[in-house]
Amino acid sequence: MVTRRGAIAFGVAAAFILSASLFAQDRKTREAQKREATAVYKILEGIDAGQPVPNDLSVEWAREDLLKAQDNKQYVPFTITLDPSKVNGRTVSLYWRVVDKTPAAPDEKADKKADSKAPAFAYEDINLAQLPGGQKGLARISRSFAVPGDSYDVYVVVKEPTPEKAPRNAPPLKVSVIKRTVEVPDLWTDELNTSSVFVAERIEPLPAPLTPEQQAERPYALGGMELTPVLDTNFDKTAELSTFLLIYNTKTDSSNKPDITIEYNFYTKAEGAEKFFNKTNPQSLNAQTLPPQFDMAAGHQLQSGQAVPLASFPAGEYRLEIKVTDKLANKSLTRNVNFTVSGS
Repeated sequence: MVTRRGAIAFGVAAAFILSASLFAQDRKTREAQKREATAVYKILEGIDAGQPVPNDLSVEWAREDLLKAQDNKQYVPFTITLDPSKVNGRTVSLYWRVVDKTPAAPDEKADKKADSKAPAFAYEDINLAQLPGGQKGLARISRSFAVPGDSYDVYVVVKEPTPEKAPRNAPPLKVSVIKRTVEVPDLWTDELNTSSVFVAERIEPLPAPLTPEQQAERPYALGGMELTPVLDTNFDKTAELSTFLLIYNTKTDSSNKPDITIEYNFYTKAEGAEKFFNKTNPQSLNAQTLPPQFDMAAGHQLQSGQAVPLASFPAGEYRLEIKVTDKLANKSLTRNVNFTVSGS
């Protein structure tokens, strides 16, 4: 989290690029968002000029995740937390900017200069977020961006909304500005790969598809389900460890089906060493187990997950190793989830 003076350079010369979802809103909402965009840019100009980086709302970056998107991009949903008791009201303005850390090649700079409509940043958006009422503890807000594989700095501004007419002698609006560096690997290769491993509080079916505006505010809605990721992997023995991931770039047979095995192995940690604890039955995703209509050439996605009760796990530290093996390609990879179990 950024807290020191002059730590963020935003480059505020570019005009704000309004998101497509903004234009789907009513006139009053559009005007409110334009006011917020103007206010945010003034804040960033001040930081560029050397003013302190504020965090009045105790905003922190909680997590980011990774999935394939369209057009050779990666979809990155992310979550921040804030202290709702520090907000006057239940609405905040949320702005996020994604800046590519890799310098553009000279020919790319020339192309961007020639194209006055080229975006100044890899991604940029702004909208309003409603905080839940009656909630104890930190509030969470999730949003997303889509970018090619690379290294990025993500800047997030959260502030109290700018009123249409501010009362005389009104106190300054509370503002938080944070920065997070996010490494985005390229999932659009021929190499076996996966999404993030989601450790979920809940996985719920969606009764109907979301509108674009709803999807923007609920980026962990994936297809016909919605995930609520945990922000803390410390579990009580009465809980379940619920995981979910998507598997990419598998080799297929003549019917466009893969032959994948997924193993879930648990290891205990003690005094700097590990030992095997237990495992679940391996999962097989192949022509015998997948639905007959499953066709990877049609864009169907491979997914895996487990919900493991933790009642039999003694209190302590653990590592879940998820091993994905592509039998047709003779390739494998592993993903790890570290977690703790407490209670008796």
